[in-house]
Amino acid sequence: MADDKNPEGKYDVIIIGGGPGGLTAGLYTARASFKTLLVESGMVMSQITVTHLVENYPGVPDIGGYELVEKFKEQAKKFGLATTYASVTGLEKTEIAGMAGWRVKTDAGNFEALSVIVATGANWRKIGVPGEAEFTGRGVSYCATCDGPFYRDREVIVIGGGDTAVQEALFLTNFASKVTIVHRRDRLRATPILRERAAAHPKIAFAWDSVVTRIGGAEAVTHVKIANAKDPKEIRDIPADGVFVFIGLVPNTEFMKGVVELDKEGYIVADRDMKTSEPGIFACGDCIEKLLRQVVTACGDGATAAFSAELYVEELKGEKYGGR
Repeated sequence: MADDKNPEGKYDVIIIGGGPGGLTAGLYTARASFKTLLVESGMVMSQITVTHLVENYPGVPDIGGYELVEKFKEQAKKFGLATTYASVTGLEKTEIAGMAGWRVKTDAGNFEALSVIVATGANWRKIGVPGEAEFTGRGVSYCATCDGPFYRDREVIVIGGGDTAVQEALFLTNFASKVTIVHRRDRLRATPILRERAAAHPKIAFAWDSVVTRIGGAEAVTHVKIANAKDPKEIRDIPADGVFVFIGLVPNTEFMKGVVELDKEGYIVADRDMKTSEPGIFACGDCIEKLLRQVVTACGDGATAAFSAELYVEELKGEKYGGR
């Protein structure tokens, strides 16, 4: 299925994913006059679109996540970025005008390009209890850096026991009056120094051998129900204005298995230029292994991936400019 401006369905660059990383890559390649298609899934929602308020994107204070992404999209389309909604099912090598290329297979047909940028992001690993989905963005969060400042002088729950959970719990003490870490075991999985810091912090409490069974509230979260992991009949309520879930991320890379190198968690292995193990395939944003997952870092990744793809396509076409 091709777009009206490109009846053959062949592109210089195809970008998979419509979050900040993918849209930034699309802005850069389209602005550089590379024929670009962005394939966005109608089923997988970018994390940023459900963020109520973004306060830490430089130069654009106090904006809703969905509104920010729409601005990205509007800006990229102004330079000629083509977009379509489809679910990508796989990639395979092909030939385009005698050059090595990639066929992107989707449920809406196939598209072909000389290069591909994968920007499919990652989804939060969910706890899967009643109230979690209903209160996402209204008390349930998966990002302390994004949402911690909204809970100044309030009580919050952190679910998890690894390094990320404890680091985020410590960060939340900058705002919250009390942070309760709920963990299914009797000790944290985090590194010793983080365990020591958490144990010594006056604002942090622990609910050991416990699992959250329900998140409750009206317009926003007001409490959680937790059960004893050793005796599920032992249930109690904990008051909470916010619930932060840190039990891991799941990268949206299932369709990339066998195409490029993935690490043991399923993240795409990419170098500093966003190059993957396969020539012509680049990756950016939360689907690659990285230290910090924020809108601003995804945008930086996207710009780098776009520039790398531009250089690759230019070289493939024999159009590489002297110093580039």
